Amino acid sequence: MMPTALEFTRPPADLLIEPQIRAALQEDLGRAGDITSELTIPADQPGKARLVARKPGAISGLIAARIAFRMIDPSLAFDVAAPDGSKVEAGALIASVSGPARAILTAERVALNFAGHLSGVATATAALVDAVKGTKARIVCTRKTLPNLRILQKYAVRCGGGFNHRLGLDDAVLIKDNHIAAAGGIAPVLERVRAGLGHMTKIEIEVDTLAQLEEALSLGADTVLLDNMTPADLKRAVALAKGRAVLEASGNVALATVREIAETGVDYISSGAITHSAVNLDIGLDF
Repeated sequence: MMPTALEFTRPPADLLIEPQIRAALQEDLGRAGDITSELTIPADQPGKARLVARKPGAISGLIAARIAFRMIDPSLAFDVAAPDGSKVEAGALIASVSGPARAILTAERVALNFAGHLSGVATATAALVDAVKGTKARIVCTRKTLPNLRILQKYAVRCGGGFNHRLGLDDAVLIKDNHIAAAGGIAPVLERVRAGLGHMTKIEIEVDTLAQLEEALSLGADTVLLDNMTPADLKRAVALAKGRAVLEASGNVALATVREIAETGVDYISSGAITHSAVNLDIGLDF
C-alpha cells in the first residue's frame, strides 16, 4: 500500500510558527491586556478546561494552541488527547489545559482560532483524499494560502492526508501561462529556465491544451500542470504523456468532481480551496 503524507508528517519547529502566534496574541491583547478576565477572576484561581470538537473532522493546529497558552503563561499544562492528524467525532475530547484560570481565558480565543481554522483545512483535505482512494492520484495544496499562515496551512494539509506543492517561489520552478506569454512561448521559456537553473530544482510548466502538452513533453518538462481540462482531455493527456512526465490536474476540483479527475490517471490533483476556503471546524473550550 502506498504511504500517505500523514505517515511522514511532523510539525514545523516552534521557532518557525511562534511569530505568527505572538502577533495574533498581540492583536487580541491590544494596549491594556485582557481587562475582563483580570477584573473577574483572581490571579491565583486555578482552572481546568477541555477543548472539544463540536463537529466531526480531522484535527490540526494543536501545536499552535499549545504555544498560545504557553506564551500567556508558561505554567499552563496542555495535554493532548487527539493529536494533530486524528479524525474525531462530534463531542470528542481533543485536549485539556490546566493552570491559572485567568491565563486560560486570555489565550482561549487565539488558541481556538488556530485550532479551528487549521482543523478545517485538514478536514477539507481529508474529504478529497478519501474521495480518491483506490486511485494513484495524490491531493496537493497550492500557494493560495492566507497571508502569514502558509507554513501552518501546509502542515494542516499533511494532517489531512494530503501532500504539499511548492512552499514558495524559491523551492521549485512553476512556469505559468503568463510566464509563457511574456517569454514568447513554451520553447523559449524552457530554454531560458534551463540556462540558469541548478540541477537540483525541478521544472513544472502549465498548459491549457493538448497541443501545448505535446510541445512541453517534446522539450522534456519534468512535470506538466494540466489547467482546467475536462476529464476527457485529462485522459487523453495521460495517454499522450505515457509516463514521460508527472501530470498534475488543476481547476474545477471539488468533492463532487475529484473522483472523476483522479480516475483519468493523473498523478496529482491540486486544490487551492482546501487552504483559502476551508470551513472552520467548530472547536469549543469548556471549563
